[in-house]
Amino acid sequence: MGISKQYSEILQRFERSDHVVKDMAFIAYSVKDVPKAITFYRDVVGLKPGESFGDHWAEFDVGPTAFGIGNGESLGFEPGKSTGAAFEVDDIAGMRERFVKHGVAVSELHSFPNCSAVFVTDPEGNKFSLHQRKA
Repeated sequence: MGISKQYSEILQRFERSDHVVKDMAFIAYSVKDVPKAITFYRDVVGLKPGESFGDHWAEFDVGPTAFGIGNGESLGFEPGKSTGAAFEVDDIAGMRERFVKHGVAVSELHSFPNCSAVFVTDPEGNKFSLHQRKA
């Protein structure tokens, strides 16, 4: 059986399955100090607070997805090691300047053919990016 036929059969079985990912539930970053991280992501990054569950978990509404912060050590997630979140912004240069004014570690502005990006490190060492699509 050729690879393309085998792949096609697997894909057909998968498409009929009820066991498919249907949406992104949330993105989670592990932090030691949740109240301090709430302040950073709300006041410096500018995220809109969502649900909060005391001092151990808080969410921010980012479009249709939640960005959550909490101490994930008991689940095997080391604080300060999270990466991968990319937040879409309208004024990347202005946001970069905002981070510089707050003393936050932020990269220079990188320009790519279809977008611009900066890379940020939060106070606990977690990394994320800000992204702006080009018109």
